[in-house]
Amino acid sequence: MQKTACGFFVADANAGVGAQYKFLLPDGRELPDPASRFQPDGVHGASAVFDARRFGWTDEAFRARPLKETIIYELHVGTFTQQGTFSAAIRRLDLLADLGITAVEIMPVAQFPGGRNWGYDGVYPFAAQNTYGGPGGLQEFVDAAHARGLSVILDVVYNHLGPEGNYLAAFGPFFTARYHTPWGDAINYDEAHSDPVREYFFQNALWWLREFHVDALRLDAVHGIFDFSAQHFLAELKERLKKLSVETGRALYLIAESDLNDARLLRCPDRGGYGLDAQWSDDFHHSVHTLLTGETGGYYQDFGSIDDLETVLREGWRYSGRYSRYRKRHHGNSPKGIRPERFVVCAQNHDQVGNRAVGDRLTQIVDFESLKLAAGITLLSPFVPLLFMGEEYGETHPFQYFTSHSDPALIEAVRKGRREEFAAFGWRGDLPDPQSEETFKRSTLDYTIRDTEPHASLWKFYKTLIGIRKRFGLGGRRPQVSCQMGPETIRLDYADGIPLTIVFHFGTAPAHVELRCERLRALLDSSKVAPASPPFESGTESMGGSVTLAPRSFISFEPGPSGELR
Repeated sequence: MQKTACGFFVADANAGVGAQYKFLLPDGRELPDPASRFQPDGVHGASAVFDARRFGWTDEAFRARPLKETIIYELHVGTFTQQGTFSAAIRRLDLLADLGITAVEIMPVAQFPGGRNWGYDGVYPFAAQNTYGGPGGLQEFVDAAHARGLSVILDVVYNHLGPEGNYLAAFGPFFTARYHTPWGDAINYDEAHSDPVREYFFQNALWWLREFHVDALRLDAVHGIFDFSAQHFLAELKERLKKLSVETGRALYLIAESDLNDARLLRCPDRGGYGLDAQWSDDFHHSVHTLLTGETGGYYQDFGSIDDLETVLREGWRYSGRYSRYRKRHHGNSPKGIRPERFVVCAQNHDQVGNRAVGDRLTQIVDFESLKLAAGITLLSPFVPLLFMGEEYGETHPFQYFTSHSDPALIEAVRKGRREEFAAFGWRGDLPDPQSEETFKRSTLDYTIRDTEPHASLWKFYKTLIGIRKRFGLGGRRPQVSCQMGPETIRLDYADGIPLTIVFHFGTAPAHVELRCERLRALLDSSKVAPASPPFESGTESMGGSVTLAPRSFISFEPGPSGELR
């Protein structure tokens, strides 16, 4: 290979599709391509030539829905089905479309070591995981999703690479010791020779969006992206996406995960922001979770009041400069004025389930009434709702943290790290072994229970809620929010457009609520939805100006024939 003026080494090779190759370094090491498109034999094996443009796409007419119309379903390819492949996942897409889902978000698929991993240990950002079906399998999955009207969101990791098989440092100054992350040295986005590093990750984003027709990228833990240059990496990435969107005529979105509560991520560049399209709101999850479970360990100590949820529903997150007991400092800035559809919210996701000590879902922690309440506050909120795979029918299998590393020292370090992490939450029991295949198997969905009770009723309930959300066009509408109606009770009034009022009650005793209206009818009373019960007959109950809510329930109302809510 010949060195060019800009420092790259280049050679021409007559290699066809499927040809395998490695790079020979001056120190004698033979390493895979750091920009490999396919690793058929894993992270330590040879790279293989892959031609992304050979695929016969059938989705020319597909366009992603606006975020305000989006309902996200997050899944992990390896545990979504027993087979753990893109091909097997395709066979469940019809069920998701029937449920009312509009977008599927898949956890990271960049090549990771072994066959069992959440995906955040990926070390070849351009290569789709071989055990899932490789890059060709991912293209088939996206095309099949689009055929069913489903957008595809891909989770990508631009804050670190995994430890095993990470050879990037051998090829250039990809990392810097100037900043430290939980995963080691940070990626070099702003020091000497950072231009090619930035370009590497820009091209990675464009690779998935252009050659795999992915509609949006979910950016993992952007608070681990350190960049003090004049134009932040995220702002420049958004500019690249805008150009590709114009070229392709497709709406393309960037959705960030961040624990900073920093509105700069969402604000437009002329207001000093990065202009990203949306971000996850952890404060929504924490507010709902503490109200339902009463847990106060770790970061949950900052939540637990109905006032917390009220603020989140009104603004997008709770901590906008107030003092955080967990962090022992003031946290966040104000998101006021930012549209609701730019916040992604959930009652469960891979982090909030999988990073519990034993990976227990809400199904194992709360009762059936609380499960319905969690679904209602998420799907009837003005934000973009996200469901975690299996949530829609009350999956009973846990989702635990699992790996398949080959280095004994690394395996033990991961085990130790997990034990230390849960000490902050007061956990003293035995933890699942991340390296054990049994941990992985326990985390695989048991779809056979979906047609049994109470799971079948819960699935129908989720479908009903999604139908209400779509019928009333709740996404992006800014409701009037009040929690002055009674203890642990909160009310949402969607006045603009089609009127709808929902009263949520998080208390464990019945609550009598005055609604101040002449005539209204209940659209859905969650307390009347029980396993194997007849469907709730919406719109048939005339009511006066007050109502009694059962513990852990909600009722949605629409105006009666001669009255209006006020």
